[in-house]
Amino acid sequence: MIPRIKLAHLPTPIESLTRLSEVLEGPQILVKRDDQTGLAFGGNKTRKLEYLLADAQDSGAELLITGGAVQSNHCRQTAAAANKMGFNSVLVLVGERPENVSGNLLLNRFLGAEIVWAGDKQRDLVLRQTYEKSLQEGKKPYLIPYGGSNVLGASAYAFAMQEMLDQNEDVDWVVFASSSGGTQAGLVVGAQMFGYQGSLLGISIDEQAGELKERVATLAGETAQFLGIDGTFSGDQVLVNDDYLGDGYGIMGEAEVEALQLFSRYEGLFLDPVYTGRAAAGMIDLIRKGFFSAEERLLFWHTGGTPALFANPYSSQLSYGLDG
Repeated sequence: MIPRIKLAHLPTPIESLTRLSEVLEGPQILVKRDDQTGLAFGGNKTRKLEYLLADAQDSGAELLITGGAVQSNHCRQTAAAANKMGFNSVLVLVGERPENVSGNLLLNRFLGAEIVWAGDKQRDLVLRQTYEKSLQEGKKPYLIPYGGSNVLGASAYAFAMQEMLDQNEDVDWVVFASSSGGTQAGLVVGAQMFGYQGSLLGISIDEQAGELKERVATLAGETAQFLGIDGTFSGDQVLVNDDYLGDGYGIMGEAEVEALQLFSRYEGLFLDPVYTGRAAAGMIDLIRKGFFSAEERLLFWHTGGTPALFANPYSSQLSYGLDG
């Protein structure tokens, strides 16, 4: 049994998106609400942190160190989990401190996390330097990788697949945002462990498909070995679509704006501008192109991130042109 700390509100519900399905005139769409995991506005990283923080406790750590973008959902949930379990936290964020503090960055300030700005240096280099400095200072740090994407974090999503199957929803496709690869690797392993017969499609947020497929396959193999099951994976077995990268990571285009509006106006459901907004935009385009048949059932795995809606430039971009 892998050590685990209960942080998330599980199981997260699965809901039918009836009105959106009718508007798009495609397959029946369901949604897995991992935006409702509970910790500090929820999100998929809370599942991963249940295992990562248990390991941090077992190692005798007192300080959690991780990194991400300015509006990182992973960093927000890590800082909140740290507070809940009595750790200190340091977040290494890309770039320089913005003039306006909003969205996830504002929440990180509320949570009291120490923030280190990477400036023009590589985030991973500054992350490693911050960890080494903390070690030298005797602070007993524990380093959590970008996105929580290692074998512990991926294991959380292997068991999330079991949770989905236990909810007795027979779906042909599971569609989700894929970036650091941990969520997709876990789902790939979970599909093999628990007998999911459908297809798993990651919509890439920021990577070319070939690179992301190989990363997911490698992590899936490592995770399978960690969990004690037979399983080797190749990039050819991993489904990734990189047609929706737009102008790059964190840059919201017309497709993402439309996806956010469709989900909110037909289902009262908010997506985020970076991850689920882009993944939903890809899913919507694929539905319109007939990639999925009308007889299929499609589950969109909502990985959270809605606090970024309130951050600039997203809030300004989304408010432009709205009625009222």
